[in-house]
Amino acid sequence: MARPLEIDHATRFGERRVAEDEKGSLVRAVFRNVAPRYDLMNDLMSAGVHRVWKRTMVNRVAEAGAGVAVDVAGGTGDIAFRLKERGFEVAVVDINDAMLGVGRDRALDRAVTQGITWTCGDAEALPLRDSSVDAYTIAFGIRNVTHLSTALAEARRVLKPGGRFACLEFGHVVVPVLDRLYARYSDAVLPRLGGIIAGDADSYRYLVDSIRAFPEQADFAALVAEAGLAHVGTTNLSGGIAALTTAWRL
Repeated sequence: MARPLEIDHATRFGERRVAEDEKGSLVRAVFRNVAPRYDLMNDLMSAGVHRVWKRTMVNRVAEAGAGVAVDVAGGTGDIAFRLKERGFEVAVVDINDAMLGVGRDRALDRAVTQGITWTCGDAEALPLRDSSVDAYTIAFGIRNVTHLSTALAEARRVLKPGGRFACLEFGHVVVPVLDRLYARYSDAVLPRLGGIIAGDADSYRYLVDSIRAFPEQADFAALVAEAGLAHVGTTNLSGGIAALTTAWRL
């Protein structure tokens, strides 16, 4: 039986309540709209700090050596390019064609023609064989899936025994005062910035709301453990603005 936390997540689209079977199409529409300016907006919204967070995640994954990795919801290639530089072969799986188009274009601009594949697929039903990858990564994508436990079960399924799981996601700020400042920044600046740069304030308002609605770090770590992954750990980054959750498939 699904836990209340999971039911809440599956029916929440920002501050709205929607049917579970509607959520996926609504989320895809958001990312289709923001795809052309997604990476620029990440730089502006975080003052470039998202690059440090992503480097931290890739460094953690690469500690045990290279291999085959799947990067889920990684259509623009930000994580895939970093993993490839560390010796990984990477399968990018993203449900949004527009985001994948950005990633393919970036790969061509970088003359990257081998070592990364680009596949349209669902985090809840990955187009990969059981026990086929050495690492599973997802950055700022897990909060947009409809059924968290299904996506996490898929992560465990495709990982080889000894495989590494790494999820980078916005967190709940754990530093007093910073939490209030970050909330004001999120409400006042991010949607306005989205309207000016991406021409879509509503999508960035959804992104702010989806961050707030996502489970707190300890609750998400508990879901990862319940999916059958072991040695689950959470590292708060920038006071909990982002959080890196890691685990292993035994």
